[in-house]
Amino acid sequence: MFSRLFAPRATAHAHCDLPCGVYDPAQAKLEAESVKATQEKYQANEDPHFRARAIIIKEQRAEAVKHHISVLWSDYFKAPHFEKYPQLHQLINDTLKAASAAKASTDPATGQALLDLIAEVDKIFWETKQA
Repeated sequence: MFSRLFAPRATAHAHCDLPCGVYDPAQAKLEAESVKATQEKYQANEDPHFRARAIIIKEQRAEAVKHHISVLWSDYFKAPHFEKYPQLHQLINDTLKAASAAKASTDPATGQALLDLIAEVDKIFWETKQA
């Protein structure tokens, strides 16, 4: 009797943890733009104190990129997305590895490579939102 009394009257299904609009690769892109800009500022400045701070900031922003991409992978993208985009697992892995490479480097080319991969994730993300 109690089980029927407290049983849900309807079952809701969602493709993510919260209503749509919570997830967005724009957060990762913004952080990656900061990584690249910091790498460029590092290259343009010889002051060792400035460079030390730039490295700290760059590494923090690269970690934030990894967090945002990981959240998309684990919380937003679901089995139907991976079926439709079989390259998505590898793309996410490559993006996370590029964030690690940018974190370890002061070369703006690594920041650009990260931005390029995030653009690919972004394209797939918005295609899934249209479905």
